Amino acid sequence: MNQKKLLVERINNHIVLTLNRAEKRNALDDELISDLEVFFSQPVEDCQCIIIQGSGEHFSAGLDLFELMEKRSTDPIVSMRRSKQWHRVFDLIQYSEVPVISVLKGGVIGGGFELAAATHIRVSEASTYFQLPEGQRGIFVGGGGSVRIPRIIGAGRVMELMLTGRKIPVEESANLGLSHYVVENGQGLDQALALAGIVSQNAPSSNYAIIHGISRIAEMSSADGLFAETMVTSMTRNAGKSDKRIKDFFQQRKTQHN
Repeated sequence: MNQKKLLVERINNHIVLTLNRAEKRNALDDELISDLEVFFSQPVEDCQCIIIQGSGEHFSAGLDLFELMEKRSTDPIVSMRRSKQWHRVFDLIQYSEVPVISVLKGGVIGGGFELAAATHIRVSEASTYFQLPEGQRGIFVGGGGSVRIPRIIGAGRVMELMLTGRKIPVEESANLGLSHYVVENGQGLDQALALAGIVSQNAPSSNYAIIHGISRIAEMSSADGLFAETMVTSMTRNAGKSDKRIKDFFQQRKTQHN
């Protein structure tokens, strides 16, 4: 009996997804990508936050190169089809209905790096390192890495990483903005759950506006961005019961000062 490659667990109002290919360093094959697509394509009831982690010692070694070789084709459309599916899946993650937190450890390599870049909050354990070794493999990023990662660390840094294949240690990753939080080994999931608890206290409409609005507005011209911000602000204020939340805030401040 084949084991499931994507484990789904509910913890309170949060869902924890575990990449379950530890023997392959959680390499992303077609089945695992399809499992992620199925999960993120449908709303999850009573879910306030999603956490993605890897089993074993690594988050993900990226594209399953063994499968790539087994299914290799001289037809460029076949390669484009796989890349388009990765784009589709990682877009679903980036524009999920709820925030997505990744728990990183060991290797965050190639496609695993691209997956992590699609999440909204990244928690790295001390063992974490990032790497883009595509140049050494004679391939190119195919999961949106040339789009998302330069927007985090800059195009020049991405070129250097791909040309040299060097590893970014966790300390440097924090300075570059790849890791939002760095914790001791084994503490990543606890930190992610604590953050999920904080995030879930926000109005759901505000969380939705943040994860859908910020990245899109950042790509607009100043005039278009300001207009879009005005529209999102207005809709969020009406949907998020902001009047009550603001009144509760001032009441809390008043109580603290009495």
